Amino acid sequence: MGRPKIAVLRFPGMNCEEETRRAVMAAGASCDIFMWNGPKESLETYDGYVLPGGFSYQDRVRAGGIAAKDHVVDCLFEQAEAGKPVIGICNGAQILIEAGMVPGVEFGRVQMGLARNVMPDRDGYYTRWTHLIPAHDNSCATASLAPGVPVPIPTAHAEGRFVTTQDGLIEELFANGQVVFTYGAPDGSPARGFPDNPNGSARDIAGMSNPAGNVVAMMPHPERSSWMFQLPANLPGEWGMRRREAAGVDGLKGAGPGLSVLASLVSFIENSGKEA
Repeated sequence: MGRPKIAVLRFPGMNCEEETRRAVMAAGASCDIFMWNGPKESLETYDGYVLPGGFSYQDRVRAGGIAAKDHVVDCLFEQAEAGKPVIGICNGAQILIEAGMVPGVEFGRVQMGLARNVMPDRDGYYTRWTHLIPAHDNSCATASLAPGVPVPIPTAHAEGRFVTTQDGLIEELFANGQVVFTYGAPDGSPARGFPDNPNGSARDIAGMSNPAGNVVAMMPHPERSSWMFQLPANLPGEWGMRRREAAGVDGLKGAGPGLSVLASLVSFIENSGKEA
């Protein structure tokens, strides 16, 4: 097959679609920004989809709540059920959760929430570098990642805390392999509370998938660590060392850790095509 064709959806109020498109292209796909009110027939021609970050519909009611009811999401349901991958990043993750596409144990039923951050001595919007620990390489966001190896990616949100009122659901998701990312320490060990876990998310969850692994909702922004120059020089861990050793313009233009998340989307599509 040729280069996978991926659509980055733009809802009113989103603001991360252009940098997400550039990162998806750097990961090896062709990519277009697709308007939320575009024709369904055109959207169906894409091999995969990314819902980027921002503030869809100004986060009225709650983050992602209005966009999740948009007709374009109905098309995403159909494409996901056909096996195509969908990654939601930050506000995109909120949309997938509000639509019931993730965790999707009962596809279409809202089973989780992304609640307001819980942090010591402050509340509201918060941004910081975090280290994600991939649980496995079986999802469309982790296919190119090594399980257990920390991936530094920044978060930036006010409502990103994975929670549920359904007894036993989180344990079920871990058992099913649907928790694809947890927050951890720079050395790959489990999070030691705040700030390793920046929002109080249950069981340090940073990203989860549907049972098939082709729909992933993740709060951190991989497009913001897709190139070496985006990493801070004082970043701890192995990637921080790589950033400090990067020499000149060419070194700083090298691939960053977040690019592997979007490369996973490309790899997932390519491998799905081989299996077909």
